[in-house]
Amino acid sequence: MRPSGQEWAKVRRRLDGHRHELAVAADRLYPGPARAGSTRLLTRDGWTATPWTLSTPLDLREVRLGWVEDAPAPTVTGREPEAAALLPEGADAYPDALGTLARPRLFEDRTCYRLLDVAWPELTFTRARYFDGVSVGEAAAHEFAARELPGHESDGHGFDGHGGGRPLPFRALVGDPTDLRRRPALCAISTLTLRHDRRTGETSFVLHWRDPARVAHGGGLYQVMPVGVFQPAHESADAEKADLDLWKCVVREYAEEFLGRGEEYGDGFDYESWPLYRLLTDAREDGRVRSLVLGVGVDPLTFATDFLTVTVLEAETFDAVFGEIAASNSEGRIVGRVPFDAESVRRHVRDEPMQAAGAAVLDLAWRHREDLL
Repeated sequence: MRPSGQEWAKVRRRLDGHRHELAVAADRLYPGPARAGSTRLLTRDGWTATPWTLSTPLDLREVRLGWVEDAPAPTVTGREPEAAALLPEGADAYPDALGTLARPRLFEDRTCYRLLDVAWPELTFTRARYFDGVSVGEAAAHEFAARELPGHESDGHGFDGHGGGRPLPFRALVGDPTDLRRRPALCAISTLTLRHDRRTGETSFVLHWRDPARVAHGGGLYQVMPVGVFQPAHESADAEKADLDLWKCVVREYAEEFLGRGEEYGDGFDYESWPLYRLLTDAREDGRVRSLVLGVGVDPLTFATDFLTVTVLEAETFDAVFGEIAASNSEGRIVGRVPFDAESVRRHVRDEPMQAAGAAVLDLAWRHREDLL
């Protein structure tokens, strides 16, 4: 029997209020896949910068992006009976219920790039919509949150969905979260921004607490900054082709999260004449800014798939571009100038309620600090 709207909303509040604890518990469902560094971010051999795979961070300029126009549809879409059982009457997919009963402030079904394959330095994509990812990832997280409500025993083992406690039929249907062809693997770019002062040797980073009332994913958790879904800036065929570029997406996220720019760019937006893009790109060319990728991984709770990147800015360049960091933005609260040292990294990776991707990029960046700095 389907839940009532009130019952659905209760579980959604549980999910938004306990994402960190639920992600830690969901991690135990997947004993097989590798992890990124010492974190719970799921990965595969060859996906992340570890001593046994990608040996060093890869300059973002070396990454090649391929395109498949007519890729096969994912096997699981979030419209199966197993997903419908999680939804109140009248909702055909998870975004329907979310938009009606708990709509975040930022919630648009925009064109996104769907990841099909990782073979560094090449990544392969096709077309998708934002709600495609919500329909699977948030539904699976909701199902897990419902099982973890007080009164339900659970200690699942293996992603067959039949560990201890009630079964997880929709999660079982998804199977291995690192199987990119089975589900719509929409990606975000999680960028750790390091302000590096060569004169003093001091390095710091910026964190973001994501407000669950404002965002559909990652509410109530800390994350590195900026982070953004990999998608074109405009709903047009020209933008879809022109914006298949990780660096362009990163710069847009700097504009939006650090400088408060809106997300409206218009068709035919000219990056080359945009002052921020020119400033950061010129600084990258002359070495004042370095942007590198450390890998890709999947969150065990929501299946959110993130590229793990680091941008290192010389202190003078950082201050000239961003100035004093604001205390908040449209997606939550900002914590600036966190020391990039062993204690701060350890605390945020192990103890703070961090998104898995944020913890992973911090952990990997610290391991590769000599290459980065």
